[in-house]
Amino acid sequence: MRSRRAQRLREASIVRQALFDALTRLDPRYLLRNPVMLVTEVGAAFTSALALAAWSGGGEERAGFVLAVSAWLWFTVISANFAEAMAEGRGKARAASLRRTRTNISAKRLTATRHDAPYVVVPAETLRRGDVVRVDAGSLVPGDGDVIEGVASVDESAITGESAPVIRESGGDRSAVTAGTRVLSDWLVVRIVSNPGETFLDRMIALVEGARRGKTPNELALHVLLVALTIVFLLVTATLRPFSEFAASAAGRGSPVAMTSLVALLVCLIPTTIGGLLSAIGIAGMDRLIQANVIAMSGRAVEAAGDVDVLLLDKTGTITLGNRQAAAFLPVRGVTERELADAAQLASLPDETPEGRSIVVLAKERFGLRERDILALGARFVPFTAQTRMSGVDLDGRKIRKGAADSVEAFVRSLGGELPDSARAAVRDVGGRGGTPLAVADGNRVLGIVELKDIVKGGIRERFAELRAMGIRTVMVTGDNPLTAAAIAAEAGVDDFLAEATPEAKLRLIRKIQGEARLVAMTGDGTNDAPALAQADVAVAMNTGTQAAKEAGNMVDLDSNPTKLLEIVRIGKQLLITRGALTTFSISNDVAKYFAIIPAVFAATYPELARLNVMGLATPGSAILSAIVFNALVILALIPLALRGVRYRPVGAERLLRRNLTIYGLGGLVAPFLGIKAIDLLLAALGWT
Repeated sequence: MRSRRAQRLREASIVRQALFDALTRLDPRYLLRNPVMLVTEVGAAFTSALALAAWSGGGEERAGFVLAVSAWLWFTVISANFAEAMAEGRGKARAASLRRTRTNISAKRLTATRHDAPYVVVPAETLRRGDVVRVDAGSLVPGDGDVIEGVASVDESAITGESAPVIRESGGDRSAVTAGTRVLSDWLVVRIVSNPGETFLDRMIALVEGARRGKTPNELALHVLLVALTIVFLLVTATLRPFSEFAASAAGRGSPVAMTSLVALLVCLIPTTIGGLLSAIGIAGMDRLIQANVIAMSGRAVEAAGDVDVLLLDKTGTITLGNRQAAAFLPVRGVTERELADAAQLASLPDETPEGRSIVVLAKERFGLRERDILALGARFVPFTAQTRMSGVDLDGRKIRKGAADSVEAFVRSLGGELPDSARAAVRDVGGRGGTPLAVADGNRVLGIVELKDIVKGGIRERFAELRAMGIRTVMVTGDNPLTAAAIAAEAGVDDFLAEATPEAKLRLIRKIQGEARLVAMTGDGTNDAPALAQADVAVAMNTGTQAAKEAGNMVDLDSNPTKLLEIVRIGKQLLITRGALTTFSISNDVAKYFAIIPAVFAATYPELARLNVMGLATPGSAILSAIVFNALVILALIPLALRGVRYRPVGAERLLRRNLTIYGLGGLVAPFLGIKAIDLLLAALGWT
């Protein structure tokens, strides 16, 4: 209840600020970047002058009519400004919460790259790239950097919103720390990688405020179209006055088109609806990403996400749960399953990895084998190394080992043993099912195979089916052998896979796909992912990843959830669909306004045009005012849709186009006829005609 009340208060505060900003943005210098609204504002100012002239008795039209047109034109501009201010306001609210995390931080700058080296206390804003600092428990990290010494738990809730601390340590893919986060335990020696004002937090604040959003290629193209249409209709309207004067003089009847009517006609001709909402749509798209805890480095990246053709998805943690679990004990001939389980459990007791713990649990569940105290038994633990690819225990003269089949085979051969054919067959079967075979040996005797399964995430197959319906191809990237990769790919429902993937292989694949004129999206967190991230069109770096990965990507996922890529694509497509739908609506609803306003504008000069008054509007003045009022109200009515986005459904492009043309194209034609007629009836009822 309290959180909902707080949310309502925040929203009310944003609305109040947006109303104030909408008025301050009436400055023509601000509207220069939006020519459609600038022309509307010039028209509003011009009609305001005409209203003053009419009040003094020198106008062409009734003062009340001119004043009403002027007021609604001002309302149109304010509504467009309000839409943009609302979109930016939500980003600024997020930026304000980020700014509160920035305090006057002092940093311990070391004179050498050692924890115990002498240090000098300096303000954090004086730190430069390359400086080395020590951060102790309870202190804030003074700048973005890489851990070069130490290991510590770090509270990153100020950035990510997640309360659970994370481990940061030197080396590997979890060495990056972010300015404004707090070290909770131990200490870290950090090499600063950003200059003042260039930290990740600084960039986040600038981006969520929209200050560095910039226009995307599609936005620029649409902007050029709107400018061109505005210029064309401006020229058309400017020529109507002399033509009408000539026509009235030649016919000897009627009067020239009034300037107020010409301004109203111009505003109704130019695409004011999309012109007023275009910027808000783009800013709101970025805001939806921020709500998903993703920071886009540019609006171009968000837009590209909507045009993505191929997704490169890492297997571990994205398609699968990431923690392989023991699924079965497969003994060789002459060995019982219980004997194999007992040896595998002994070898796994000191093993704290998820795989090792799952073997202990499976042996206990299947055969009631309880955990034993290795130290009490006098056993010596043999840890896993990248060279041996095995681990195990030495106990009572026994050498029990578990590990990769080829490594265990080499081990038993060194002791005079051999890998049985039944074990080789089990390795092939496990690999064919998408599992990982783990061989277990007791001295020179192979006991059997433990099957480890990398569990495919629930519902992932359905999500890939949705992407396929959208025309997006999915490619699983994994370091597994091709046989295992093929089995997991089939179970997950991906379209293709890249097995035994290296950084070079990923880069080659991305370039190959791009060479086919298709856009590629991928996720990554390690330094080895940086080349591929830099090459991809949409590159999502994990916040927990290395600085190199973050620098190479054009988006950062604060939650470090690899499946977020699917959500990013959905948001990108929603942005494009929203912009396309509202552009269709804006252009189509102008047609109805032509039927309302053109007969009214020229009725005095050409009475025969009254036949074109298909809506049966009361008077020319009522027709013009009704069109202007509808033009203003429709912008206000579409603000929630622009901020929320058009509802996205994962269907094919053709079906999606057909649906949007029906709803927003046909709807854009029908709605103004109904709306203008309703306003005209209201004006007539009030006697304002």
